[in-house]
This record gives sequence, structure tokens and C-alpha cells, in this order.
Amino acid sequence: MNPYLAGVLLGLVVLSANLISGRGLGASGAVKSAIVATVDVVAPAHTESSEYYEMALGTHGNPLNNWLVYQVLGVLVGAFLSGVLARRLKWKVEHSPKITSKTRLMFALAGGVLFGFGSQLGRGCTSGAALSGMAVFSLGGFITMAAIFGTAFALAYFFRKLWI
Repeated sequence: MNPYLAGVLLGLVVLSANLISGRGLGASGAVKSAIVATVDVVAPAHTESSEYYEMALGTHGNPLNNWLVYQVLGVLVGAFLSGVLARRLKWKVEHSPKITSKTRLMFALAGGVLFGFGSQLGRGCTSGAALSGMAVFSLGGFITMAAIFGTAFALAYFFRKLWI
């Protein structure tokens, strides 16, 4: 898709989310809800003794019955359908000829884990903290977006062999 058109459409989605639900977008909250639900199933005694888990379970009931969880499921289904309709859905790992698929996947996993950890430290992911924050003219949203893209720009030189 044309990146300018995609940007406009993403902006309309953020605006619609704010108008309809009174909240912006975000994915890290859905991951947090999934973790709380998993810990409650695997170690219910731990969730009862933890103030954080108790608050997450007591206040909201079932943590999986959260609009952020449904949003992320919709993103996954939408991405899959988009790949199918555009005939881009393939079982292959795109990477530079200089590295193996295993190396590419390990770096992708490491990057995802670091980004997830960072989103918890920063109290939100790119969508929640940056896009939705900027949509409501939050100074923190602008700072978050600058930090995310600034860090990516600064580190791209060192990791370019993973893509080029």
C-alpha cells in the first residue's frame, strides 16, 4: 500500500478509536491482559498473593474480556486477510543473503522482547504511547515517538546486515 495512504488511514483509525471508545489504540495492554490470565490459570495462589494480579483480576473481571485484547485479535486477523488478499502470505523468512534464517528469527525475537520490555517501562507501546499520545497532543507522545524513531535511526547502521 502507498505509505502516505496507509498513514492517513492509520490516523483515521486512531481518530475513530478516540471518538468511539474515548481511548486511543495500544497493543501492550493486551499482552499484559494475556499474561495476567495465563498466570491466573497456571499459578492461582500467586495471583491471589500479588497486589498487581489481584488488582488486574478484581477490577476488570476476566482480563481477556478487554477491548485491547479484541483489538489485537482484529489486527492479527486483518493482517492475515490482507496477506491472503494481496497474495503475500508465504512460509519464508526474508533476510539478507549474509545471514541465515535462524539468525534473522533470533534477532527478531530479541528485538520484540526488548521492545515489549521497553513498552512496559515507558507505560505503552508505539501505538498507545506515541500515536495515540500524539493524537491528543500529549507532549509525552511526541517525545516517545522521537525516542523510538531516533533510537531506530541511531542503531540501524549497526544492524543493517540483517536486512541488506
